Amino acid sequence: MKGKPTRANRRDEHTLAGAYAMDAISAKERDRFERHLARCEECAQETASLREATALLGTAAAEPLPAGLKERVMAAVFGVSNGSMQQQLDQAQTSSQQIAAVLTAQDAVMMTGPVTGGGSATIVMSHARHALVFTAQGLRALPASRGYELWLIGPDGTRSAGMLPTGSHDMTGPVVASGLRQGDHLALTDEPAGGSARPTASMMLDVDL
Repeated sequence: MKGKPTRANRRDEHTLAGAYAMDAISAKERDRFERHLARCEECAQETASLREATALLGTAAAEPLPAGLKERVMAAVFGVSNGSMQQQLDQAQTSSQQIAAVLTAQDAVMMTGPVTGGGSATIVMSHARHALVFTAQGLRALPASRGYELWLIGPDGTRSAGMLPTGSHDMTGPVVASGLRQGDHLALTDEPAGGSARPTASMMLDVDL
C-alpha cells in the first residue's frame, strides 16, 4: 500500500550519501537520492566533502598504497548504509566528516611503513586538523583476548589513540586519532582486548609525525 515515506525510509535516504559520492548505487537509487539531495542541505554538504575525499584517495592511488585502501576506507565509513538505527547513522556521519576533514586538509601528508610481525600501515595526517587517519593491511591475527592499540607519544607523554577494530578481508581501519600535537610520533602495540593505560608490549610500529 502506497503512502507517505516512513521515518526509517527517510533516514535511509541520508545513508546513500557515501555510495552516491563513489558512484556505487543503482540508477533507481541515484534518481531517488538526487531528489532528496535537492532539498537536503546536510546531504549536499556531506556529498561534496566525500567527493573531495574520494578524489584525494584517487590521487594517492599513484603512491605505493595497500591494495584496496580506498574501498576499505569507504566501506568502513559507510558500513551502516543498510541499517536503520539512528545511532549507527550518526556515528557513520561523524566518522565520515572526520575522515574527510583530514584527507582534504591542505597540509595532509601520507606515509606508509611496515609493521613488525607482519603487515603494513598507511597514515594520512594533518597538523592543521590535529588528527590522522590510520589504516593497516595484513596485520597478524590476534587471539580474542588481545587487540592492537594506537598511541600518540610526544613531549607531553603517552596517550592512547584507540583500539583498532577487528579487520576483515585483510584490512583494518580506518581509525581517526585526534589530539595530534607537534613532536608526536605514532606507535602500535599488542595489548589486552580492553586496552591499556600505557603500552605494555614492544612497539610494532613507530612513526615520526
